[in-house]
Amino acid sequence: MRLSANTTADRVRRLRSSGVLSGYHATIDYEAIGRPLHLLSDLRLREGTDNAGFQENLATIPQITEAYRVTGEYDYQIRVFCRGTVEFERIVDTLKRDHNVREVRSRLVLHAIPMPGARILDA
Repeated sequence: MRLSANTTADRVRRLRSSGVLSGYHATIDYEAIGRPLHLLSDLRLREGTDNAGFQENLATIPQITEAYRVTGEYDYQIRVFCRGTVEFERIVDTLKRDHNVREVRSRLVLHAIPMPGARILDA
């Protein structure tokens, strides 16, 4: 559906004022900054780990760009961008040694599939 500039601007204003749009962001090209290795890792914490402290401490690892507390077999899922496998191995070692992570299960992302978030507004 094609919308005029005025119609689009009005819609954006309504979405902002209603709180649906809360801001704008820039997208970082991680390959361009030398971090081509993109991984998703599931983390299982040691029994008794304080979740609030764990979540706060994740921010000390800059290669972790997103983190989610999840249901199921694992406790958290993180998105990691690294220079290579050596750097990723150091992150895994750090998580296990310093952050009470008991188990890590990781998958290499081959490529991302763009999914425009705005399409949910019309669902």
